[in-house]
Amino acid sequence: MRKTFEGSSRRHFLQQAALGLAALSLSMPLRRAFAGAASPNAIAPQAALDRLMAGNARYVANKLDMKDFAAGRGARAKAQYPIASILSCADSRVAPELIFDQPPGELFVMRVAGNYLDGDVLSSLEYGVAVLGTPLVMVLGHSNCGAVKATIGEIQSSKPLPGHIWDITDAVRPGIENVVKAGGTDLLERAIDANVEYNVSRIASAQPIIAEAVKGGRVRVVGAEYELATGKVRLLQS
Repeated sequence: MRKTFEGSSRRHFLQQAALGLAALSLSMPLRRAFAGAASPNAIAPQAALDRLMAGNARYVANKLDMKDFAAGRGARAKAQYPIASILSCADSRVAPELIFDQPPGELFVMRVAGNYLDGDVLSSLEYGVAVLGTPLVMVLGHSNCGAVKATIGEIQSSKPLPGHIWDITDAVRPGIENVVKAGGTDLLERAIDANVEYNVSRIASAQPIIAEAVKGGRVRVVGAEYELATGKVRLLQS
């Protein structure tokens, strides 16, 4: 079995700790620059979530806001103020900016097949929280996820997978293994939710940056599933 995030080497752990400290130090001058003036994304986590869900309602109804993509390019070239960091699956049918009807600069998105957390994704999420000031972190799974489906098959039959696809199933397995072994109906759907919830828990407790921001009420970490057939995003209650 290949090494998972939990089994990272001491060297990798120290590298991630150093990146976290660097992100904190980078955030200092950014915050000083806005002393006395609110950053455009200095909103409550719930306000950010409400904005995303309102955008998804527009997307589902096919009533997207008209956007001038040229407007604001000059300002965006100087700085970014995203309202949410999103860990999404790499599936080509899942496009967070479209799903939530958000213009450029509003979402700080990381995409990997299976929407799982590893050291590289965590570093980016920490950057989003500490430096960019995102008040919301979302793990966005989706229906009929191929990465979760492949992991279920690997757990059930241990068939060899080609190339580095093993890395994906190794990363997804810890969050869904108990669900798969328990069996029952709607296995894929329950495994998709379990994978999201597992990674929400890991992100929310990730030291030193995100866990402290969550504890202080500055950041909220939520899980959601995107339904491919309807376009609707369903929030998970974890």
